[in-house]
Amino acid sequence: MMPDAEAPADPRRALVVMAHPDDIEFTCGGTVAQLADDGWQVTFCLVTSGDKGTKDPMLGPADLGALREAEQEAAASELGIERCIFLRVPDGHVEDGSEFRGQLVRVLREVRPELMITWDGYRGFNHRDHRTVGIAALDAVFPLARNANSYAEQVATGVEPVRVNTVLLAGSNEPNFFVDVSDQLERRIDALLRHASQVQAPNREEMVKRMRNRSQQAARAGRIPWSEGFRRLTFGEARPPRRSDALKAEAKAREDAGQTEPSDG
Repeated sequence: MMPDAEAPADPRRALVVMAHPDDIEFTCGGTVAQLADDGWQVTFCLVTSGDKGTKDPMLGPADLGALREAEQEAAASELGIERCIFLRVPDGHVEDGSEFRGQLVRVLREVRPELMITWDGYRGFNHRDHRTVGIAALDAVFPLARNANSYAEQVATGVEPVRVNTVLLAGSNEPNFFVDVSDQLERRIDALLRHASQVQAPNREEMVKRMRNRSQQAARAGRIPWSEGFRRLTFGEARPPRRSDALKAEAKAREDAGQTEPSDG
């Protein structure tokens, strides 16, 4: 992929903001692995450490949270991702308030991505943390992270505002953007199996079957045998766009055409 003449030499950056360890691997593991292969610098941000996600009454929140953070780091390594940020908000208690949005704004400003992947918070009923994280992350991208007077105390310490060009919403009921992850199937399975406290598939064959079932809807819509589907939003380009190979498998009939940039007001 040839760089643009005016583009800086540093790697392109993507940020994945999800509620729990294993959310990424279940929804967009193949996409982030392909981004990493294409030379993108990808950072994971986990809002909670999944410290409530067990049926074992003997495994307390502190121990479970530490275990799941270790599982997430191992899964990230399988996908070629080196950095995981853990905000350690209590599992099941993510609140869309000013303080939480400020945490997300700081992460955005420090990582400085041009692409963010998060949950589709408007998809209807699912885990409360998923909905809350998806909505708050969008609010952090626009308009908060780009406005110097929003969380100005961060700017005063040298954390500059940032414009995010594109957001991909995972788990959407209305996907309009599809990524072919056929080449990443084995890595995605390996990453999922790292979440041993959560993944109950008895063997790889069973995991492949489950992944195939999850992929059927996206495959039908995007005409790709193994795909991950997203709802794609654009917010204007800070520099000329250079789409990664991981983002070229969009269904022709579902192209998100003619979307205009909203105002900063």
